[in-house]
Amino acid sequence: MKEFRFVNKQSLKEFKALPLTVQKRFAADLNEICKGKQPFSKFKHIADSVGVGAIELIENGRPAYRTVYVAKFKGAVYILHSFTKTTNGVDRKAMGTAKRRYKAMMVEINS
Repeated sequence: MKEFRFVNKQSLKEFKALPLTVQKRFAADLNEICKGKQPFSKFKHIADSVGVGAIELIENGRPAYRTVYVAKFKGAVYILHSFTKTTNGVDRKAMGTAKRRYKAMMVEINS
């Protein structure tokens, strides 16, 4: 079974800033993903925006919440970014943050 890891302290801080009900739901999703199963929440592959294997967990509503993770590596599921979605369509700033963290994660994994 994989474990889930935050790519840096900021990604952990962002996750903990989500409302508790959303944190619990996304944590349950991440636990399922670590077991090789599908998450309970809606999700979307966002490789084009972030990097190969990047997936966005979706909690719609007003406001909406997202957590971006990568699960394609053997030992861990990496949480890149969690945020409150305030725009319709793609949140370019959030995707930029996730993409930068993806690149940093790849450097760490390959070193």
